[in-house]
Amino acid sequence: MIAYPTKGHLLVAEPSILGDTSFTRSVILLADHNDGGSVGFILNKPLDVTLSDLIEGIEECEMPIYNGGPVEQENLYFIHTAPDLIEGSLEIASGIYWGGNFERALDLIMNKEICCEKIKFFLGYSGWESNQLNQEIIQNSWVILENDQHDELLKDNHTALWRDKIIEIGGDYALWSNAPENPQYN
Repeated sequence: MIAYPTKGHLLVAEPSILGDTSFTRSVILLADHNDGGSVGFILNKPLDVTLSDLIEGIEECEMPIYNGGPVEQENLYFIHTAPDLIEGSLEIASGIYWGGNFERALDLIMNKEICCEKIKFFLGYSGWESNQLNQEIIQNSWVILENDQHDELLKDNHTALWRDKIIEIGGDYALWSNAPENPQYN
């Protein structure tokens, strides 16, 4: 576990976060973290919508869309591992990039030059104002982990990612890995 977050780290929701539909059992990739605030994307909350449902002209693309977080959920964001193909990308860490030329990304998908193992789309993002994330960490809302999976984060829908990270943390956290999301169902 890490004491202070930086871009590229993973935020793993503490098991004590209950009832928050966005963040309960979330794993977030921090895309940016600085004195002005933080931005990240929830990696393990696929929505019941695909790219073809949202973008006209991409009828045959069943690429899943993820709930990136509660901020600006009317906007589509993406992370990827293809900066050589998508101009204007910003490196998050270790070969994972955020954004870039959206139209170019869509062209690459339509022409089957990039697959869902190299790009992931999100409706909305997770955002924190200056020092807000640090306060949440102090209040034990998040565990910070090094991202040891890098581009592997794009290759799966990761519905079990939170459970896997809780087991990885170990100790008392491992006890939560098989607990129901709603403790009343226990």
